[in-house]
Amino acid sequence: MPGTPRGAHRHTRRLLDLVNQQALKLDKVDTLILDEFDRMLDMGFVHDVRRIVALVGTREQTVLFSATMDDSQRKIISSLMQEPVEIRIHHSGAANEQVDQETIQLKEGEDKFLALQQLLGRPDMEKVILFTETKRLADRLTKKLTREGITAGQIHGDKSQNFRNNVLQKFKNGGIRVLVATDVAARGIDVQDVSHVINYQLPLTMDAYIHRVGRTGRAGKTGKAITFLDPKG
Repeated sequence: MPGTPRGAHRHTRRLLDLVNQQALKLDKVDTLILDEFDRMLDMGFVHDVRRIVALVGTREQTVLFSATMDDSQRKIISSLMQEPVEIRIHHSGAANEQVDQETIQLKEGEDKFLALQQLLGRPDMEKVILFTETKRLADRLTKKLTREGITAGQIHGDKSQNFRNNVLQKFKNGGIRVLVATDVAARGIDVQDVSHVINYQLPLTMDAYIHRVGRTGRAGKTGKAITFLDPKG
């Protein structure tokens, strides 16, 4: 069950629907793979996952992938796996060392969008992912950037999968320079050569921050992450 957590949720529900319709049998399946399992277990999908696990036949292999793991999830993991082998590429509690991180402290009353606009005017801002916490702000920023002549597109949970795929393809091909996104884009998206990640709004958790800044500085290349610190939050 790959992809973003919401996508994985749709896949699990679809699998269960097919099983209920007797159009699919899982008892012959011998390999179970869960991608982004930490969010799947945290976002209320664990009951669907347990149902699918119960329907799967005797497993020869179970594989869980995630960029982070909370100690509270180990009990659930132990119910899915026996004596698992844990492989870590790097410590999950810190951002990629290939990413240069900096903050911009805004002053009281300072125009945040103007500061963003000036930042995006730098020549090194070649391919940028701009993160917000809300879908409404993502839409609003995309419109304002476009009006200012900055090519931008947005992806978030209210957009269809086809819409998000089209915007993402334009971003990959250089058709748009700024991808405005909520945390739905922080996982499961592989775009090469993202020069900058900008946190227009602070993420709610450290894990979310790590996933956001992990969109740059990939495949051994360096990247930059910039976070706005706004007195208003």
